[in-house]
Amino acid sequence: MARQGVRSGQDCAKVMLLLLASTLAQHGASGQQVKVEPEVLSYPGQTVNLRCAFADTTGIQLTMVTWSYEDKEGERMNIAVLHPSHGPNYPDSPLKGRVHFTQSPPTMASPSIQIDDVYMTDEGKYICDFASYPGGSKQGTTQLIMLSKPQNSATTITVDAATKSMVVARCESLNGRPEAQIRWVSTANGNATTTSKLGTDNTVSITSEYRMVPTPEDNGKDISCVVSHRTQATPESFQMKLKVQFAPQVTIVGYDNNWYVGRTNVLLTCQATGNPVPTTVQWKAMTGEMPETVQIKDNQLKVLKVDESINTTFVCEVKNRIGVGRHQITALVRGTRLPEKGATTGSIIGAIIGVIIILAIIGTAIAMYRKHRNKKLNGDGPPKHKPPPPKKNNNTAGRPQVITSDVPAAEEHPLQYYSTQDAEPVTDLDAYHDDDNNGVEGGEHYHAAAPSGWDDPRNDDAPPFYERSGDEPEDRRRQGPNVGREDSFVSPAMFV
Repeated sequence: MARQGVRSGQDCAKVMLLLLASTLAQHGASGQQVKVEPEVLSYPGQTVNLRCAFADTTGIQLTMVTWSYEDKEGERMNIAVLHPSHGPNYPDSPLKGRVHFTQSPPTMASPSIQIDDVYMTDEGKYICDFASYPGGSKQGTTQLIMLSKPQNSATTITVDAATKSMVVARCESLNGRPEAQIRWVSTANGNATTTSKLGTDNTVSITSEYRMVPTPEDNGKDISCVVSHRTQATPESFQMKLKVQFAPQVTIVGYDNNWYVGRTNVLLTCQATGNPVPTTVQWKAMTGEMPETVQIKDNQLKVLKVDESINTTFVCEVKNRIGVGRHQITALVRGTRLPEKGATTGSIIGAIIGVIIILAIIGTAIAMYRKHRNKKLNGDGPPKHKPPPPKKNNNTAGRPQVITSDVPAAEEHPLQYYSTQDAEPVTDLDAYHDDDNNGVEGGEHYHAAAPSGWDDPRNDDAPPFYERSGDEPEDRRRQGPNVGREDSFVSPAMFV
């Protein structure tokens, strides 16, 4: 008995699996064989075509085609039936008289339908169902979406300045399908609340309100309502300004704290802002009566001559429909006039320093320019090519050679120069010689501009080439001119 129960359960499971596979295969085949449009858009009053076709009827016999309508609640009803022998039929439904097959006579392989003068309530699913042999039922579904362009509007609400949140602007999108989207753009500090309401013929109305705590500073600020809808190519924007009413805000200007006895024609002006615009301006004196030397015209108070009677407090009161605003100034009459304020010492010093700096910069630039120009004209400046160093004479390397002669060197031996592009500067190479030692060994000799190690003859290195011993022949000894360090000189010719 237990084995029979297990076997019976296995058989039921196999049957269920077979039925599920058959259902899935049927839906797969249906999706491939029945061709429909998944979505169709329409406005109220238009004509809608819902196309349907059987892709391949090879080996299949179509026995009947049924169009049915399913509303958003899921209720389904037949609206059109086509039989190959009995022809078309239109059962009772809300679409009867407005629905028919597009072809006359209609064909079983392409039973498309047409709906005239569509309503907003016609939105829903439309199923094209083929009864076939031996395949059974095959169907396709089209979603009809009804569009309704909404009526958009926006306005601001005039409010009084307060301390609690209230609606200052309202934006509406009425009778749209599908429902619209509303957003706010403003520099004011507030937030929006949005509600939706089902309208006539399956439309939706959206209302959005902007709330904030209104202050006098918010009056005139920009605020925009932006409505987006599927029927609009671009969002629709409504630009507005907030309207906040407040009592006048008053300020008295013109008092400089230098009203002295005898001063004439001083003026006070009462400035006020308010919404709505202030209607009346009134001047008062705290002492009761207005001094005789005072003249009042509209929002201006003029003191013809300052005296002790002006030593009082002046009050300006401004009214509008919302309330009263006031401001007061206490005038202090001085016996003497205050010194006029001139430029401050710091400003003067700063200006002087600035002028000095500018002049110094200009003078430095001129001096540098002139120096540079003079150097170019005189040929001054460092040489552009360094002459090659003199070569040592191996025959006289052991002893220094001193050239002496009573005859000037320029007569017997002409001067020899190294050719350069620019004139070489005269180098002070005169060495200091001790007349007492006169080149005798043991004396100290210092030779300017000599290489390192040649400054002191006591070193073991050979003396410089330009100093020779007294044993050299007479015609090789030449004495250079005896000149001081401040004087210019021309060195005698050197033989290498």
